[in-house]
Formats: sequence, structure tokens, C-alpha cells
Amino acid sequence: MDIYDLFLYMSVGAGFLMAFNLGANDVANSMASAVGARAITVKQAVFIAGILNFVGAVFLGSHVTATISKGIINPEVIADPKLIMIGMFASLLAAGLWVLVATLTSLPVSSTHSIVGAITGFGLVAGGPDVVNWLKMGGIVLSWIISPFFAAGIAYFIFTHIRRYILFQRHFIQQAKKWAPIWVAVTLSMISLSFLYKTPAGKALGLHWLTSLGIAAALSFAAWAAARRFVARFVLDEEEGAEGVERIFRKMQVGTSCYVALSQGANDVANAIGPVAAIYLIAKEHMLLAKAEVPWPMLVLGGLGIAVGIAVLGHKVMATVGEKITTLTNTRGFAVDFGAASTVLVASNLGLPVSTTHAAVGGVVGVGLARGFSAVDFRVLLRIVAYWVATVPIAALTSIVIFVLLKWLCYG
Repeated sequence: MDIYDLFLYMSVGAGFLMAFNLGANDVANSMASAVGARAITVKQAVFIAGILNFVGAVFLGSHVTATISKGIINPEVIADPKLIMIGMFASLLAAGLWVLVATLTSLPVSSTHSIVGAITGFGLVAGGPDVVNWLKMGGIVLSWIISPFFAAGIAYFIFTHIRRYILFQRHFIQQAKKWAPIWVAVTLSMISLSFLYKTPAGKALGLHWLTSLGIAAALSFAAWAAARRFVARFVLDEEEGAEGVERIFRKMQVGTSCYVALSQGANDVANAIGPVAAIYLIAKEHMLLAKAEVPWPMLVLGGLGIAVGIAVLGHKVMATVGEKITTLTNTRGFAVDFGAASTVLVASNLGLPVSTTHAAVGGVVGVGLARGFSAVDFRVLLRIVAYWVATVPIAALTSIVIFVLLKWLCYG
């Protein structure tokens, strides 16, 4: 066994660790609002998210991905492919270890930012400051501010609207029957556009934007018509209390959570498997390629890792995001899901590298603030923000230490 084969086997293990952490941290917090609002139990969330993420990762995941550097460093500056291979392994291991530490302390962090920080760290040591794309790094720092505030603003608006036009009205069941189908239509419009523009499977269709808008509009109208019939049959008693409204939004929230789980599997599996695919290519071809075809067994490995991560440690981050920042109900949870999903959709299409984790937490804070500052536990929020700020430098430093150690072992 030569050094290339050795690093390939080790990177498969590190890739599984990263996928495990994706499931335990990133994916878990996407289901947190549904669990916190009691729309589903933790066991149901684990089951739903595990299956849908696996399906998303294997069947809708990116089969061709820019594996080498995610645009953060210019790998052409580093002439030796073996050095890139060692650096990518160090990055994968460092990012995986940091997200694992965050998960064990029950705090949500961005796995994307972890891998970006780790790659930056090894890039600085291997190629110097000029190898790093600082403009891209600036965009990531900007996303720390944009995504949580944007999601919080949308969630605040949605929940305020639901309160004003449904919950604070005298005949709120009638109001829920009027507004719930409209929110279902708007949500489905966003989901269909998100699928067409955000997932690798949707992008592969290559539809004109007018065609995409037409499909979204047709699906929204069909959803509105179906939801009107469903809601009218679902709540028969006009005098039923607020629980009737929550029951309607509970069903809607399960639907949005399922979509988030599916799209996360499709989009985020590359964070774990992309660097493994890059190392695989270097190990087999002994050369560097800007893009790599990801073998399907690696996507299966990523999907399995995500599913195992949710099952083993997913409950920790779910409890923090879904229960400890503020108290969630089904109407609040729906506002959170809508705020987070629309933030990711809009910002991604503007080219901003937003984090689903940051958007989800921002949405939870937004619905909490709609009920006043006392409804939000700022001590938990400050701990989360501290971890966000620490993610890039800690992942970078850890990556540098691992890279320097491995380089010394391999090159002497």
C-alpha cells in the first residue's frame, strides 16, 4: 500500500465522520422547529430526516462537484498534488472534529463554514496568503450577518401576520380556513422554485426562468384548491379553540420539514463527500482536477453517515434550537420554516453563501421577538453566536496543526 492508498482509506473514514456530523448538527436543526412545536416527536424526526436525507443525498445529490477548494483557495498555486491530498484530508478531519465538539455541547454550527475555515487554514500554510480568495471569505463573513437577520425578519413578519389575521380575530377558525390555503400555495411556490434552482436535480433540468415560474404558479394554484377542500374537512367545528388553528399549521409544518430534509441531503452531502472525491482522484490519477465525478458508492456513504448522525446525536441540537431559545407552537414553527427556507432560496440565487443553520436559528429568534424580548433566552443565543464566530478560526487552526504534522510525517 502506497501513501496515496493510505490517504484514500483514511479520507473515507474522515468523510463518514463529516457526514455523521452533518446529520447530527445541520440536519437536526432543520427538524428542530417541528420537534419543538410538537408537530412530530424526536423519533419521528429521526426516521423522516434519516430516510429523506439519504434519498436526497444518493438520488438528488451532486454527482459532479467542484471538489478541490470550494472556491476558497486556488489549488493551482500549490504545485504538488500530494500536498493538496494531505491538506484536503487535514481539512476534512479538522472540520469534522469541530462540528462534533459543537454537537456534543448541543450547539448548532455551520458545517459549510467549518470546511471553508479548515481549507483556508491549510491553504495559508501550503501556499501563503495569496492562495486564499479573500473576496469569497468576505462574502462568508457577510452571510453571518445577512442570513440570521433576514430569516428573523421574514419569520417575524409571517408570525405577526398569522397573529393579526387569524389568532387575534374573533372567528379565528374561519380566518384560518381563509388564510391557511394561501400560505400553503405560497409555501409550495417557494418549495418548487427552491427545488428547481437550488437542488442539483432541479438545476440539471436547465429550465428557462419563465417556465420555472409557470410551473411554480400552476402547482401553487393546485395546492391552494386542494388545501381549501382539505382544511374545510379537517376542522368541522367553527367554535373549536386555538388548537384547531394549530392543528392546521401542524400538518403544513410537517410538509415543510420533509422538504427541508430532502433538499439538505441533496445539497450538503458534497460538504462531506466532495473532499473525499478529490482525494480519490489524486490517489488514482496522481493529478489535480478542478471538478470531479463523485462515484455513487461515496454518495451512499454520505447518505448513510447523515442518517446515522441524526439517529445517534440529532436530539442534542434539536433540543437547543427547538426548545431552549424560545417556546414554539405549530404556527410559530411554520413561520420559522418559511423564514429559513425563503432566506436560503433568495440568498443562494443572489450568490451569497448563506448557512441553513444560521437561517434556522434566525427564524426561531424572529418568532420569539414577535412576542417580545422576554420570550427569547439571550444567554443560549449568545453561546450559539460565539460558536459561529469561532467556527472558521478554530477549524483553520486545527487544520493547520494536522496538516503540518502529516506533512512532517510524509516528507520528513
